[in-house]
Amino acid sequence: MEIVPMQACHVDDLAEIERLCFAHPWTREGLAAELESPTALFLVAEEEGKAVGYAGSHVVCGECYIDNVAVHPNLRGRGMALALLTELIRLVRERDGVFLTLEVRESNAPARSLYGKLGFSEAGRRRGFYSEPREDALLLTLTL
Repeated sequence: MEIVPMQACHVDDLAEIERLCFAHPWTREGLAAELESPTALFLVAEEEGKAVGYAGSHVVCGECYIDNVAVHPNLRGRGMALALLTELIRLVRERDGVFLTLEVRESNAPARSLYGKLGFSEAGRRRGFYSEPREDALLLTLTL
């Protein structure tokens, strides 16, 4: 596995991963638009030239908002999300970032555990943030 910046050749694979992972997936067009965004920091986990996971974020004024972290369902549990987030944190630090934040479903124990291992802590709750099923989001933060 290799972690690389998102490129146009990854968009179709990432749109499929989105469709498999989320009730309201980002579209191919939405992902492609991020290639032009000056604030976007999207990293891809590649295996044999194919995108198998990604972490998408935006960095503004030293603060990084993590939009999505997704790994193909058939390939979970192999450390890809950890590798993606470790590299994302490294790059945010390299760019003099000071803060990362994200929302996670309260019921998503594997993701919460991963974020905890990386040093994120709970900073708040967004009631009813998610739909299908309706659920609270926990707001997690990491200060660098």
